[in-house]
Amino acid sequence: MVRNILLKSALATLVLGLAAPTPALAQSDPLIIAHRGASGDRPEHTLAAYELAIEQGADYIEPDLVVTKDLVLVSRHENELSDTTDVASREEFEDRRRDKTIDGQRVAGWFAEDFTLSELRTLRAKERVPSARPGNARYDGLYQVPTFAEIVQLVRVKEAETGRRIGLYPELKHPTFLLEDAGIDVVDLILRELRDLNIGSDDPIFIQSFEVGTLQRLDKRSDYRLVQLIHPDGGPIDEPDMRYAEMVTPSGLAEIAAYADGIGPWLGYVLDPDTMANTSVVADAHALGLQVHPWTLRKENGFLPAPLQSSGGPAADGVYRQLWLAAIASGADGFFTDNVEEFVELAEAAGD
Repeated sequence: MVRNILLKSALATLVLGLAAPTPALAQSDPLIIAHRGASGDRPEHTLAAYELAIEQGADYIEPDLVVTKDLVLVSRHENELSDTTDVASREEFEDRRRDKTIDGQRVAGWFAEDFTLSELRTLRAKERVPSARPGNARYDGLYQVPTFAEIVQLVRVKEAETGRRIGLYPELKHPTFLLEDAGIDVVDLILRELRDLNIGSDDPIFIQSFEVGTLQRLDKRSDYRLVQLIHPDGGPIDEPDMRYAEMVTPSGLAEIAAYADGIGPWLGYVLDPDTMANTSVVADAHALGLQVHPWTLRKENGFLPAPLQSSGGPAADGVYRQLWLAAIASGADGFFTDNVEEFVELAEAAGD
């Protein structure tokens, strides 16, 4: 997912009203979805990030799933590995560097589908955005790339330890590309993995994708709850005539409701880009029985629009609370956040 940076004009009204009373949470608190784990505090998509997010109070943890050469689901933000691992510094893998066209974009680097799991195990994770999160960089080199099975095992251990259910919210990354480029069917892989891990449709799990056909296939073959991700730009790579902006219209949402249980829209679709008032998207989706889980709530200046940035550079906390409270007041059912601890604190303070 891209950074959810809103336009300056979108926040003018909010910034002018910072001294106004903050809105209270809705009667039903929204789900807290740990975006790539506690990625504001640990390098994303590591067991350490997922474990910390659970300890901080997340209801769900979100692993982005890519695939190894030997067909193992592992968690990385992208199948290209150099942004999140030390692969570029590993001489033994220098000859694995490739150029690939992924979803219409030319990408150079090292790709998970060209490595076996045992080879991937030799790599170590690193912070993807050290300019915004320099504190996370101190953990570079400590953690391996986790498999989906290991993430599930961690969740079960933490459930036993905490006595509460913890949900999974996997995203299938680039399914069309993997099928066309490497002959890897991610739908087959995730359904087989869930069966082998004894995770049923009654368990707390959502499966998400930016692609339409992937979710439609999952809908035909399973009863898992499915979420259509909706990007601020372009359209689904597997539906070239479809635009994401049209998918949040009443007719577009009705089409989504035929195969999915919810939407994961960019936050700008939920808050009006001119007034920061609620749009009709949440109400329109709810009228069709769709849940709404916008992304992504973050606190650092480097992820916030200019009017909500404070002094101190990209890593300093901005004036994020007002934006988060405005988002919560939209009535959405849950939110992806990199900062679980701060979200929990905000929710508790607003509920007092």
